[in-house]
Amino acid sequence: MANPVAWFELTGPDGAALQSFYGQLFGWQIDANNPMNYGMATAEEGGIPGGISASQDGAPHVTIYVSVADLQAALEKAEQLGGKVVSGPMDVPDGPTLAYFTDPAGNNIGLMKS
Repeated sequence: MANPVAWFELTGPDGAALQSFYGQLFGWQIDANNPMNYGMATAEEGGIPGGISASQDGAPHVTIYVSVADLQAALEKAEQLGGKVVSGPMDVPDGPTLAYFTDPAGNNIGLMKS
């Protein structure tokens, strides 16, 4: 896969409850020992890492993040193909650079600079 899915994020009104649910359901190791209580799910054998937390708006969301070399170029191509830019490139403190768009069906997709 040229641009692999590199991260996932599951959010909802109660991050701790979601972390417990997915940890128990799938045996995922989730570490939320950080100031934001952001649960970091480690990647196991062929899987991808991800995050499980409370959402800012209290609504549930599932977002996949695709690794790309050029965020702006990927956003422009998404628009050409019928997507809509949600937010341009932004740096996450101590983390990657991210951008977001919606696909023609309205799904929110994250981009990570590889």
